[in-house]
Amino acid sequence: MGEVVNLRQARKQKARSDKERLASENRALHGRSKAERERDRLTADRTEKFIAGHRREHPGDPDA
Repeated sequence: MGEVVNLRQARKQKARSDKERLASENRALHGRSKAERERDRLTADRTEKFIAGHRREHPGDPDA
């Protein structure tokens, strides 16, 4: 015969594991230090300036 399972406890355990999985995902997405965020922002700014400086047509030119 199969094992007897308390459905209330199984439901609560599933909810706990789902919450822990979501918390783990959020820590991975949002758990960065201020220095890491600043480094990423500076890298993005530097990249954007590099790309903008190498465009053939500059936005706002009257000849464009």
